[in-house]
Amino acid sequence: MKRIFISALGVALIPLAGMGQCPAERDTLPKIDNSKYILTPPAPATPRINGAKVFGARPGSKFLYRVPCTGERPMKFSASGLPKGLSIDPEKGLITGVVKKPGEYPVEITASNSKGTTTRLLTIKIGDEVALTPPLGWSSWNCWGLLIDEGLVRETAASMVDNDLINYGWSYVNIDDGWQGLRGGKHNAIQPNPEKFTDMKKLADELHSEGMRLGIYSAPWVGTYAGFIGSYSDNPEGRYEWTVRDSLPSLQEAWPARYYNWRNGKHSFVANDVKQWEDWGIDYLKYDWTPNQLYYVKEMIDALRSTDRDILFGMSNAAHWGDAPQWARYPNCYRTTGDIRDTWGNMSRIGFQQQDKWAPFNVPGHWADADMMVIGVVGWDGELHHSRLTPDEQYTHVSLWTILASPMFLGCDMQQLDDFTLSLLRNNEIIEVHQDELGYQGFPFFKDNRSVVYAKPLVDGSMAVGLFNYGDTPLDMVISPSDFGIRGQQKIRDLWRQKDVWEKEAKEKFTANVAPHGVVMIKIYPGNNRGEEPDGKVY
Repeated sequence: MKRIFISALGVALIPLAGMGQCPAERDTLPKIDNSKYILTPPAPATPRINGAKVFGARPGSKFLYRVPCTGERPMKFSASGLPKGLSIDPEKGLITGVVKKPGEYPVEITASNSKGTTTRLLTIKIGDEVALTPPLGWSSWNCWGLLIDEGLVRETAASMVDNDLINYGWSYVNIDDGWQGLRGGKHNAIQPNPEKFTDMKKLADELHSEGMRLGIYSAPWVGTYAGFIGSYSDNPEGRYEWTVRDSLPSLQEAWPARYYNWRNGKHSFVANDVKQWEDWGIDYLKYDWTPNQLYYVKEMIDALRSTDRDILFGMSNAAHWGDAPQWARYPNCYRTTGDIRDTWGNMSRIGFQQQDKWAPFNVPGHWADADMMVIGVVGWDGELHHSRLTPDEQYTHVSLWTILASPMFLGCDMQQLDDFTLSLLRNNEIIEVHQDELGYQGFPFFKDNRSVVYAKPLVDGSMAVGLFNYGDTPLDMVISPSDFGIRGQQKIRDLWRQKDVWEKEAKEKFTANVAPHGVVMIKIYPGNNRGEEPDGKVY
C-alpha cells in the first residue's frame, strides 16, 4: 500500500535524484488496533497550557519558545512580564528575541479561544544553564537510519504539528548519522549530501517558524559509526574525497574500513563545523563515539558556547560511570547505554538495571539519557515494523523514562502514528511529571524479584510513584503514602487515566492490580491536582 504526503509546513515533498527511497512515497504497514488499551482522556476544547513551567536560555542567545497549548483553534496568546528583548506572537504563541540581562523572570502567559481562557506562570531563567527539563523530540536513526533526508525531516515536523505533539512540548527534530557529504563551504565544514539536503538553513528556518528545533549529528572521529566524515581528520585540510559508503558496496566489505576510522584524527575541525551549524540555525548536536573522553567533550562545549545559539549537546554513547561527576557538569544529555531495541528484555534491562546508579548525577541541564523511545512503527534503514513491545510494556517504557527524568526522543515513523501511540505521547499529566523543574530522577523505593516501586518528588510537594510489575503474571501491589514519609489526608491520582482513585489518611493502604510487564502510575498529593490558587489562575 502506498500513500503520498504533503507537508503541513507548506513545503512540497519533491523527490530528489539519487535519494533512493523517496520520502513522499513508501510502503505502510497494516494497522494494529490497540484502541482498547487507551487510557489518556482526550484534550478539552478549552485552552490548556502543557509541559514545563521553566525554560532556560543564555544571555545574548537567540531565544525560541513555543507555548505548548492544546485547545480549539484559532487561539490568541499574550504574555506579561517578559524580559526586555522578548516578544510573543499572538497567533502562534511563539516567544522570540534576545535577552542580554541574566536573571529569573516570572512570565504570566494567557491563552484564549472561543471556549475559554487559561493563564499559567512560566519562569524564564537567563543564565549559564539550558535544558532545565529533559528534552522531548524525535531522532531519525531508529526509523530511517541512512535513508534520512530533508523530505523525511519535513514530514516528521509536519506530523508533530498536525498531531498536536508540539503542543505537549515535543519540539526537537534530530538528524542522526547519514546526512554528511564532503567538507567545504566558507568554514571548510562538513556539508550535507546534496542529494539528501539541499538547504539546511531553509530547513531550520521552516522548523523554527513553528517553534520546533533542528538537530544534527557528528563524532570526534575521522569517520562516524556509519562511515561518514567526522569532525576530525588526518588530513590538515580535512578534504579527503571519500566515505566508506561510497567506496565500498556492502556493509561486510565496509566494516574493516569503518572500524579503522573510529578514532580521533590528528586535526580538529570542531570550530569549523560549529560555525557552520550556527549559520544553519542548528539547535541540538548528537556527538557519538566511545569511549567518551573529557577532552573532546569540553572542546565541543566550548565551541558551542561561542555561538549565538543555545545548541544542546547530547553525548553518546555508553558513558563511563567513573566520569559521572563530569557528565553532570558538561553535556546537556549523556547516553548511559548502548543502542536500545524494541524488546522487553532490552528495554527493561536498560530502565530497571542500568539507570539507578546515575540518579545523583542526573540534574537540570545535564540529563542521564536512557536512549530513544521504541514505541510506534520502528526499524532501521526503512525496514519498519510495529514495536515488539506489548501495550502494557509500552506503558512501562514511557512511565519509566518519565520517572527517571530521561530525555525522550521518539524513534518511530511519524507518518504511521496510531491513536494508541498518540495517547502515550499526549498525556499532559505524565509529561508534567517528566518536565518537573526539580529534575529529580526517581529512585527505587522497594524492589523484589517481581516488582519495583519508584518514587519521584515533585516541585509542588507531591510525589509521583510508579508501581511496576516485571513479572509474567498479574500482581496486586500495595503501598501507603506514609511509606514515603507523607502524613495527613492524601489523595492518589491515576496519572494515565487522569482521575483521583483514592482519598484517605496517609497510613491507609492503597492496592493496585498491575498487569504483567505493566505499570500503574500515580501521584500522591494533599490538595487540588491542578494547583488552583485562590484567584482561580492555574499555576
